Amino acid sequence: MTKVQTSAIPALPDAEQQAANFQRVREVHQQEVAEDYVELIADLIDSTGEARAVDIARRLGVANTTVVKTIARLQREGLVSSQPYRAVFLTEAGREMAVRSRRRHELVVSFLRAIGISDGTAQRDAEGIEHHVSEETLAAFERVVRAKATGSL
Repeated sequence: MTKVQTSAIPALPDAEQQAANFQRVREVHQQEVAEDYVELIADLIDSTGEARAVDIARRLGVANTTVVKTIARLQREGLVSSQPYRAVFLTEAGREMAVRSRRRHELVVSFLRAIGISDGTAQRDAEGIEHHVSEETLAAFERVVRAKATGSL
């Protein structure tokens, strides 16, 4: 048996700070779901003229009941409007969130492509990165994309 070296194990952070960090992650995950939904709803409305719960469920790969529950939450948050058995519509706040989400997604995809990632992988990876990346990091991504486009990279 080998002895475990305790010097290699980092000290635990302060309990309150660690709890605050985990709380932030949970809040980001809630925001991530809202952003994914409003972005998809905007895409569906723009391409087909409407966003139906069944189409949202199919495209997100979730159950229809999950979509109904999430749409109800998004209504409470003022991001969508909906009536039973009708299409889902974005409020002004929902449309603004969708635009911001789409911009972030496109920027992350462009950055990943600029550093040599294939299109398919860039699209898949952007789905997770776009929600968790800071504005500072997004600005750096944008600088790299611009530099690559102008040939100065």
